[in-house]
Amino acid sequence: MVSPRMQKNEGTMAETMTDSTGGSDEPTTGGGTRVLPVEFRGEGKEYFKIWIVNILLTIFTLGIYSAWAKVRNNRYFYSNLYLDGESFRYLADPITILKSRIIAVVFFGVFVVASELFPVVGIVLAILLLAVTPYLVVRSLAFSNRMSAYRNIQFRFNASYGEAAMALLVWPILGALTAGILYPYAMLKSSQFIVRNSRYGSTAFDFDAKTWDYGLVFLIFLGLIIATLVVFSVVSFASSTAGVIVGALGYVLAGVYLTVMLTNVYFNSTSLQAHRLAANLELPGYLRVFVVNAILTVLTLGLYLPFAKVRLAKYRADHTQFIAAGSLEEFAAAEKEQVSALGEELGEVFDFDVGAI
Repeated sequence: MVSPRMQKNEGTMAETMTDSTGGSDEPTTGGGTRVLPVEFRGEGKEYFKIWIVNILLTIFTLGIYSAWAKVRNNRYFYSNLYLDGESFRYLADPITILKSRIIAVVFFGVFVVASELFPVVGIVLAILLLAVTPYLVVRSLAFSNRMSAYRNIQFRFNASYGEAAMALLVWPILGALTAGILYPYAMLKSSQFIVRNSRYGSTAFDFDAKTWDYGLVFLIFLGLIIATLVVFSVVSFASSTAGVIVGALGYVLAGVYLTVMLTNVYFNSTSLQAHRLAANLELPGYLRVFVVNAILTVLTLGLYLPFAKVRLAKYRADHTQFIAAGSLEEFAAAEKEQVSALGEELGEVFDFDVGAI
C-alpha cells in the first residue's frame, strides 16, 4: 500500500540491500523470517534537475504542465525506492491528472462566483462538497494505489462511502466536539480505514494498533505543548525575543515528535498476511534532518528544497524495514497469478487524483 503521502517511511535499516535473486545476507529472526531493508537511492543533484525544469515549465504553461511535473516527481521517487533489490513504479498518466485538476478548477470557479452572487447557493455548494468529500477521498486513494506497483503488481484500494464518512468526517468531528479527548480514537479509525481497505494485488493489509498507542503519543505531545507555553511565559518576562525563540523551538520539537511517533505507530501496526512493516524513526535524528533542511532551504531562497526532499526520503527509508515471512518473490508471483485470474477492475473512469489538485 504505497501512496505519495506515505513514500517511504521509517524503521531501522541494514546498511546494504540484498538482491532478491542472490544469496541471502539479510538479518533473520528465525523460522524463515527475513528482515529486508528499504533503500532510497536518489540523489539531490539528480532530483534538482527534474525539480527546476518542472517549476519553469509549470510557470511558462500557466500551470498546465503541473500534471506532468507531478508524474515526473513521483516516478523519480518511486523508481529510486527499493525493497529487497526491486524498485517501486509509478504508473499514472499526466492527462488523467490534468483532467482531474480542470474539473477541480471549474468547480472552484463556480463556487466562488455563486458565493459572490448568490450566498445561499454558495452555502449549499459548500455543504454538498463536505458531503461528497468521503467519496472524493476514496476515489483519490483508489487512483494513487492503482498507480503504484511493486514487482509488476499494482496496489488497490476499495472502500464504501459509509466507511469513509465515519473515518474522515464523523470521528474527527466527534474528536473536535470532545475537546480532543476522542481524537486518538479518531486517528485510529482513520488509519484502520486506509490500511485495511488497501491491497497488494488481491491481498488486504491489516492494522492492529490500539487506541492507547495513539493516546500515549497525544498525551506526550500535549505535555510538550504545555511545557512550551510555560517556558515561553517565564522567558518572555525577561526578553520577548528570547521568549519567541524558545516558543518556536518548543513547537518545532512538539511537531517533530508527533510526526515521528505517529509514523512509527502507523508502520509498526501494518501487516500483509504474515509479513510486517517496521519503523523506528528517532526524534534526535529526524529533528536534525528537519532543522538542517529548513535552515538551508531558507538561506538558499528555496533552491535547497529538492535536496531536502531527497535527504528526508533517505532518512525515512533508512529507518524502515519489511519483515518478510518467506520469499517476497514467491509471494509476488502467487499474487500475480491471483490477480490475473480475477481480471482487472472497470472503475478507472471514476478514479482520479484528488490529492494532486
